[in-house]
Amino acid sequence: MLTLAELARLRPAPPDVAAETVVLAGQGVPGLLVPAEFEEAFYRGGNLPEQLRRLFAPIRPARIDEDALEPLAEQAHALIRTSYLMDDAVQSFYRALARAGLPPTVQVRRPGETTGEVAAWTPPGTAALQALKRLWARDWTFEAVLERLDTVGSVALEARPSLVLPASE
Repeated sequence: MLTLAELARLRPAPPDVAAETVVLAGQGVPGLLVPAEFEEAFYRGGNLPEQLRRLFAPIRPARIDEDALEPLAEQAHALIRTSYLMDDAVQSFYRALARAGLPPTVQVRRPGETTGEVAAWTPPGTAALQALKRLWARDWTFEAVLERLDTVGSVALEARPSLVLPASE
């Protein structure tokens, strides 16, 4: 995990960092870049890919039964919200958050998106971590799962980076 200040000092920026994130870092915006690998480790650590695969096994992308999909998406959303991060990952997040120089209210969002999850930021950062998990759980709403089925023919998704930034007033 990199604070945006740490990212601004890297020359050049890592190739997988979104252009918006590099711009924010260059502008001196306080914040934290949570890499896709952090989300991937959350999924792998909780055996979530296998659980999600089994959960959505009855769904056929070629012929989507929305009535069957809706309760499965709700279960997947709840699964993500209630799964735990490993203790080392939590501590790593808390340490990085403490270095980020953030104000008392933060927004957790994906690069390139304008909406996210708002949280209070007080040490150690539990509310911000919960906001991050709520952001990840958004990928499992009925609408998000249906969109993936319609566009790529699968419920699967790739882990993506997240940003923790000052909340806009």
